[in-house]
Amino acid sequence: MEHHSLCCSLQILTQHINTITELIISPCHCFAVLLVACVATLYAACRRKAPIYLIDFNCYCPPSSYRLPLAMFEENQFYDGMDPEAVAFQCKIMAKSGFSELTSISPSLAQIPKIKALSFALEEAETIMCSVIENLFEKNKINPKTIDILITNSSVFCPTPSLSAMVVNKFRMRSNIMSFNLSGMGCSAGIISMSLAKDLLRVHRNSLALIVSTETLSLNWYTGKVPSMLLSNCLFRMGGAAILMSSRVQDRHKAKYKLQHIVRTITAQDDESHGCVYQQVDPEDKEGISISKSIVNVSGDALKKNIASLGPLVLPLREQFLYLFSIICRKMWSTGRISIYTPNFNHAFEHFCIHSGGRAIIQAVETNLRLRKQDVEPSTMTLYRFGNISSSSIWYELSYIEAKGRMKCGDRVWQIAFGSGFKCNSAVWKCVCDMKPDTATTWRDTIHSYPLDILRTN
Repeated sequence: MEHHSLCCSLQILTQHINTITELIISPCHCFAVLLVACVATLYAACRRKAPIYLIDFNCYCPPSSYRLPLAMFEENQFYDGMDPEAVAFQCKIMAKSGFSELTSISPSLAQIPKIKALSFALEEAETIMCSVIENLFEKNKINPKTIDILITNSSVFCPTPSLSAMVVNKFRMRSNIMSFNLSGMGCSAGIISMSLAKDLLRVHRNSLALIVSTETLSLNWYTGKVPSMLLSNCLFRMGGAAILMSSRVQDRHKAKYKLQHIVRTITAQDDESHGCVYQQVDPEDKEGISISKSIVNVSGDALKKNIASLGPLVLPLREQFLYLFSIICRKMWSTGRISIYTPNFNHAFEHFCIHSGGRAIIQAVETNLRLRKQDVEPSTMTLYRFGNISSSSIWYELSYIEAKGRMKCGDRVWQIAFGSGFKCNSAVWKCVCDMKPDTATTWRDTIHSYPLDILRTN
């Protein structure tokens, strides 16, 4: 009995000791768990990618005095002493270009004789860039000193000091602003600038970025007679855009779009792609941009590679399955009668902004992606109204969609840009606000006139 009593007493004593130990250790244990949880939460917050917003953008609308109708184009080229065959070739291309009589060039190029001078190129760049930035800042009540990141891009015109330095000077921006100037990147430079801005905004959180995309024509007008180099005179026109991006939390309520994806593709490892759009001198030592006949095929190949990376990010599982299944079937049966399935991109996007590089480019993308006429309408109308405005064209197209009142909250838009190198770049945005038709855009005076049946009018 005594032994049993002693055992019971020892058990009770052990229980009390354990209870006391738990009371002592428990607060320490809880604190340790809480500390680990806090560290894990902080780590997850740091690792989480900051959302990137598009607050607003603004496109340049040249005054009517800068217009270049076909008759004026032909007359100027003829009286400027250009080879008659070269003039006839350009007029033939212009007639099939899909351009209206409203596309514009720099006033210096409308003079007889044409004046190609650095001063005119600087004046053209300043006119376009300062105009779009001023309008963007005024509309959104932005103080230039609040801009943390500045990125400018102009493919061929690269003066010293840079265009980004010119913007800093004109708007008296901060001395510690992160400024960049991109050149030689072709018509896809706009999305490359966005990609750079995205990376910088995620590293430097709670920041504001300004991107300015343009192309200067004054020094790049070709005066020789090589057909492949004359094409640039027929395609490129005056334009530019300013884009305001942010990673600031307070901007999410006034932002128009949220960035979903940026996918960049370059095919410069292939000689044909690398030389497809090339700056060179002709046998008469006249400088210009040569555009190869293979540009449509090169663009198609670059687009396929770009879609191979973008598709898994945006396409529904059903479309991805059908695409993979068609590839497997074709490889198993090795017959040309089984075609590879083209995914329906209308299941992934409500709107498309295809770089208005030319009618052939737009039609090729429309055919290869099996898009509807209304899907390529913004690109076709931008080409018709403004011409090929290089890296800023995708913003004119987005502006067209907004001006038509077609953008709704939750809609997804795919911007596709092609450029020398050869490059194909994509940006995907999601509308995050209830969009109303914008009456203050570059389309404000003519939006009611579109769309037009370009095939009948040209």
